[in-house]
Amino acid sequence: MKAYVQVYTGEGKGKTTAAIGLAIRAIGAGKKVLFLQFMKSKVYSEHNVLPNIENLTLETVGKPFFIIKKGMKSPDELARWGDEVVVFEAGNPPKDYVALIEKGYDHALEAIQSGDYDLVILDEYNMALFFELISWEKTQALLDTRNPETELVFTGRGAPQELLDAADLVTEMKEVKHYYMQGVMARKGIES
Repeated sequence: MKAYVQVYTGEGKGKTTAAIGLAIRAIGAGKKVLFLQFMKSKVYSEHNVLPNIENLTLETVGKPFFIIKKGMKSPDELARWGDEVVVFEAGNPPKDYVALIEKGYDHALEAIQSGDYDLVILDEYNMALFFELISWEKTQALLDTRNPETELVFTGRGAPQELLDAADLVTEMKEVKHYYMQGVMARKGIES
């Protein structure tokens, strides 16, 4: 069976959720899955169940804080985040974070070339690209050297046009309405 490249992107909620659903479907069909989460630490509710599922390997490559380019959020928004966000100048992301993402990249490259997995999901990889933690050239290498029998999925807001063009399937999640705009923060088991 031919494998494809999929991208789940957009400003709406549901990209990781869709990828988890795809992973469960693949496992139900007897496939082996690597779910590699970039820019996340093990604080989300899926980390309580996914590691216990046979034929699914879940790994995270992130820190217990979020990063953001200077000027992207207002001072009020940044104040709400407090110590949970690190602000950096565009073009100069935190070097320790870049090194961490590169280790995750190396693992992803090995996994998609090996043929050991039928499905490799690179969750929030698009955000790592957006925040300049990984280069497009390295991403192109993932695409160029992928085992043709390994389905590859990228998730996260802000997928670059190059990735959209290279993908076989692109789904854009569009936010029409969200209770976040009314001040509701992430709820355990729903958003986190």
